[in-house]
This record gives sequence, C-alpha cells and structure tokens, in this order.
Amino acid sequence: MSEPAFKVLRGGLEEAERASLRELYEKYGAGVYGRCLYLLKDRAKAEDAMQDVFARAMTHLGSFRAEASPLTWLMKIATNHCFNQMRGERASWRGLFERQERARPEGEGGPQVMETRELVRSLLSRFDEETQAAAVHYHVDEMTLEEVAALLGRSVPTVRKRLENFARVSGQELRSNG
Repeated sequence: MSEPAFKVLRGGLEEAERASLRELYEKYGAGVYGRCLYLLKDRAKAEDAMQDVFARAMTHLGSFRAEASPLTWLMKIATNHCFNQMRGERASWRGLFERQERARPEGEGGPQVMETRELVRSLLSRFDEETQAAAVHYHVDEMTLEEVAALLGRSVPTVRKRLENFARVSGQELRSNG
C-alpha cells in the first residue's frame, strides 16, 4: 500500500515554514495516517483526515510552542479531528438533512436559491469563524444553544451573545437591501 501523497503548495508560507512542514510530513505522515485510519476505519476518510490535519498544522505552525514533540502535537490534532468527524457523522441533524436532500426536487428554487446562498455567504463573511459556526449550527443544523456551546467549547451566554449580534447585524443588512 502506498502512502497518501501530500504536496506543499507555493503560497502563504515562507520557505523555511514549507521546509518545516515538509519535514513534519515526511517524518510523521505515516503515523498520522495510521491514527486516522485506526479511528475512522475507512481509507478514503483517513486520507482526507490526514490532509486536514496537515492543513491545520500548516495554519498553526507558527503557534507550535514545542512544549511536546511534533508527533504528540500532530497526533492530538489528528485525534481531535477524527473524533469531531465521527461526532458529526452521528449528529442527530445529519439523518434529517440527508432525508431532506433526497426528497428535494432537482430544480428547486432556480436562480433565487443562488441569490439567497450568495446573500447568506456575504452575511456570514462579516463575522469571525466561531460566530459563523454558531450561526450555522443554530439556524441551519437546528442545534440547541447548549449543543452549540458544547461543540464550540464556549459557554451558553457567549454563544447567545454571538447569535444575537449575528441576528442584529444580519437583520440590519437585510432591511437595508430590502
């Protein structure tokens, strides 16, 4: 079995950071893939998860404080990522969403759907990632405040404040766009 390929693209990282990430992948890629495969029990999901782990490592490479070994750091990222993925697959809303998607007619909505999607993307882009996640989990996934707070690792009052701010700003934007 060949090891999944990982290619560092030219872009946002400095050459030294790319070299560091490449070294991490060469040393620990097989171990990270093994952890993902063990937890997810599916080769394709494990490969995707491994890519996500190294993408996360790439975005957080500057914050790695070397308090633990790089392997420990990557394994923690991999384990958390896989557990989150497994939790998401078991989420109560997932079955409902899949049933609704199967039941939806193909041409539903037409151009209005695209306009609505763009409006929602535009509104969400005005907020930080955590507020975006809270809004999607609460309004789209129909999770409770408690479920969203637990998922995000925040208190219920914090999530409530973020959602209230999202509703206030979004409402103002929608009223101004008529």
